[in-house]
Amino acid sequence: MTVIVANDTPDAIRGMLKRWFIEPRPNVFVGTLNRRTHEKTIEYIRRNAAGVGLLIINSYPNCQGYKIKTTGPTDRKGVEVSGLWMVAERWEQTPGPPTQTSDFAREM
Repeated sequence: MTVIVANDTPDAIRGMLKRWFIEPRPNVFVGTLNRRTHEKTIEYIRRNAAGVGLLIINSYPNCQGYKIKTTGPTDRKGVEVSGLWMVAERWEQTPGPPTQTSDFAREM
């Protein structure tokens, strides 16, 4: 199973994706592809619509049963944390936690 969430998909790309996927909502494509067709489809999109952002979720033999990939500019990105895939909606790099001095350390 493959799920593709696309941003600002051109009509030609949407038409091509509808050959192998259903589109339950605008720019959300769901389908079952073999590995070769999956790779060729993603490569076609990358080559012909470089500015399109894709969030791709596909079946994978791990404990969750899927993996997440992104390509192009997207609002979300797939993040692997301790072997589990999650989708980060906002990603901010923050510096390390502020160091605080405990009352005990100040007394010494």
